[in-house]
Amino acid sequence: MGIVSGFNLSKITPGIRHVSEMKDVLFDTDWLKSQKEDHELYYMYRNVSKSREDLKKIEKNNLRFDITVIPPFMLGKEYVKTAGHYHPKVPGTDLSFTEVYEVLEGEAVYTLQKIDENESSKVADFKIIHAKAGDHVLIPPNYAHVTINTCNKTLIMANWVSSKFSSNYEPIKNLHGIAYYLVKGNKWIENPAYSNYPEPQVCRATDFSAPGLEKDKLMYEIIHKNPVLLDFLNRPQDFSHLWKKISR
Repeated sequence: MGIVSGFNLSKITPGIRHVSEMKDVLFDTDWLKSQKEDHELYYMYRNVSKSREDLKKIEKNNLRFDITVIPPFMLGKEYVKTAGHYHPKVPGTDLSFTEVYEVLEGEAVYTLQKIDENESSKVADFKIIHAKAGDHVLIPPNYAHVTINTCNKTLIMANWVSSKFSSNYEPIKNLHGIAYYLVKGNKWIENPAYSNYPEPQVCRATDFSAPGLEKDKLMYEIIHKNPVLLDFLNRPQDFSHLWKKISR
């Protein structure tokens, strides 16, 4: 984890996601029933900074910088993944808060899901984004997202997000996950809790970039150079040109 050594993660107590907390969103329920150990799946380091001065600047801009570590693991037939969540809408708008990820080490499969406004089990759009170290992935407004580690290396990713809200995990939990599960052999399996299954749109990570996010350049440095470039995280309603590029 050399690339994150400057953050002194060893001095931070991470949030730990266990198998028991994922039981409602897993594909392989037979495997789940056979488990006698509550495995640790991934580690979430919240509100990370390199210095007190950086933290003050981050907080002043209503932002939060996180690092998540996901070791390789198989959830039975399914690849290890995050629990998945939606963001609430920005007050006075129809758009939810957004988020931006950066792969620091390893590889990631980001899945983005947008639900029909009138039916919680009907999927309006489903996107799959493959990302490697140095790539950035922007989450558009109103999309849930789940990150999957399909390789045999530890995935380390960072994210910038607004500090003005808390994520909502319940909609995905209630439907036992997102519309598709990714299982061994890189096969996508339909989640029977949903009423439809649109053809997943496979996208390039570069299609989900934003101003100031350059491949192989650490996005943490934006807080030093020009925090204004992250305004889309707090005010997505002012960046319609950005969402038109990557949303249906």
